[in-house]
Amino acid sequence: MNGKVIAAVVVIVVGVILGAVNFLESNVEYADFGTAERSGKKVQVKGEWMRDMESRFDMEKAQFTFYMRDDNQQVEKVVLEGAKPNNFEIATSVVAKGRFQNGHFHASEVLTKCPSKYEGDAESVKKTL
Repeated sequence: MNGKVIAAVVVIVVGVILGAVNFLESNVEYADFGTAERSGKKVQVKGEWMRDMESRFDMEKAQFTFYMRDDNQQVEKVVLEGAKPNNFEIATSVVAKGRFQNGHFHASEVLTKCPSKYEGDAESVKKTL
């Protein structure tokens, strides 16, 4: 076989393998804290930030810590590797991507859902009709 053909086949095979690994890493399913703790896999947990519980940023470790309640009402400590997400204070819900380690949910990413400036007040719409 020609050397160029062998090199092309190797490049294609490596590309397919890297693409498959990347897809599997980005394919993260939703779960609650209980399922996340039992599985040990990387998951996404949707919930609500517990505003009345401690939240803080540790500058030495570059970690933001807060408490979150999932849809099954289970409250867990979430440790985010990095700074507090933008608009965290006004978020209506939070999605933490990560896995359980050392008894806490360690998140690599936290997404916030904020109230939309385009959502109207239903009562004021009814009054204008």
